Amino acid sequence: MASFTVILDACVLYPAPLRDLLIGLATTNLFRARWTDQIHEEWTRNLLKNRPDLSLKQLQRTRNLMDAVVEDCLVSGYEQLIGGLRLPDNNDRHVLAAAIRSGAEVIVTFNQKDFPSEILDEFNIFTEHPDDFVMNLIDLNPASVLSVARAQRNRLRNPPKSRTEFLDSLRNQQLTQTASFIQDMVELI
Repeated sequence: MASFTVILDACVLYPAPLRDLLIGLATTNLFRARWTDQIHEEWTRNLLKNRPDLSLKQLQRTRNLMDAVVEDCLVSGYEQLIGGLRLPDNNDRHVLAAAIRSGAEVIVTFNQKDFPSEILDEFNIFTEHPDDFVMNLIDLNPASVLSVARAQRNRLRNPPKSRTEFLDSLRNQQLTQTASFIQDMVELI
């Protein structure tokens, strides 16, 4: 049973390989993954801007699948908290507000500098880089993480990825520690 709640920031949902891994891990019940429609809008807007080969319809399908597979993932009722929060980038206040509203202990983000600990400490929330987050899940249950990685790799069909290519894709997502751990168990994926 999940013992802690995390907010997945838009920056970790933007890249498909990382998003797929985190959503897969969310289905293991090692943690409760949460996000908002506003977080969805942020990652999809940025992806559409940078990937003209993708359509809004495709990304809406991805959003719907994410929302369907992760139980109680959407946070609502956080909007009234935004105005009272201060962060270096005002555009990140909605993420902190969602974390507070959902009772999250962790914000998984690449942008840790945007969430200073002296502000987050007041709410008993901290940030984690996605690689550190996955490594902490490995400490909790390495078999579950390996199972998710194996399933993710097996779903890759267009094109399929060898074990080495899959590990390289994790490294490209800044998951170097995770890739090193999995490489030691490569025969299991």
